[in-house]
Amino acid sequence: MGVSTARPEKGIRVLTVDFPPVNALPVRGWYDLADALRTSGRDPDVRCVVLAAEGRGFNAGVDIKEMQRDSGHSALIGANRGCYEAFAAVYECEVPVVAAVNGFCLGGGIGLVGNADVIVASDDAVFGLPELDRGALGAATHLARLVPQHLMRALYYTSRTATAQELHAHGSVWKVVPRGELACAALELAREIARKDALLIRLAKAAINGIDPVDVRRSYRFEQGFTFEANLSGVADRVRDSFGKEPQP
Repeated sequence: MGVSTARPEKGIRVLTVDFPPVNALPVRGWYDLADALRTSGRDPDVRCVVLAAEGRGFNAGVDIKEMQRDSGHSALIGANRGCYEAFAAVYECEVPVVAAVNGFCLGGGIGLVGNADVIVASDDAVFGLPELDRGALGAATHLARLVPQHLMRALYYTSRTATAQELHAHGSVWKVVPRGELACAALELAREIARKDALLIRLAKAAINGIDPVDVRRSYRFEQGFTFEANLSGVADRVRDSFGKEPQP
């Protein structure tokens, strides 16, 4: 359980997230993932990183139960900062990051894949931000990198999801494959990237980030301010505590 690192081929690093049962990451998990991404990017022998996950889905966001066990705000602050660091680590990784998405990619998962360079997804993958149903806000910055602006708003307000096939039609998912072929498809793409000159691929990543029209770190940090406001007002706890329960008649 946790974040593991593998070196399947020259120039490729695979980071695999495994936090059963649904890959809802605790505070420490977000920081561990950020550290693994930054370490991989700094390694001169690495030219591409593949970000993958074990289990039923790629990522279910933050560990809500960890927050519910905390009587104060330390878990919320930790989750906010941990997500901020992990999302930034994907974006700022010195080499391209290929996200291999299986099953559900929700909440914090959108922050990870929205900042990735390329996305390969299994045909059962779904993407969404159910934040409003869980007493939270955030990652609209990253969802807006995956779908057009008005669709982003509709998905955000309704907590609905989009399929891998739909995102492929929008051009944000590179390839959709059967689930059993996902690892091979991600490695195939990483292998093609890793054939490039080591210095040139790093310069390319820095150059592309430099012309990005949105400062993703500042934009996401702005969103997090409203997340904390929702918690201070009490509305976040009220919604979060009702998550997963049947509505009363």
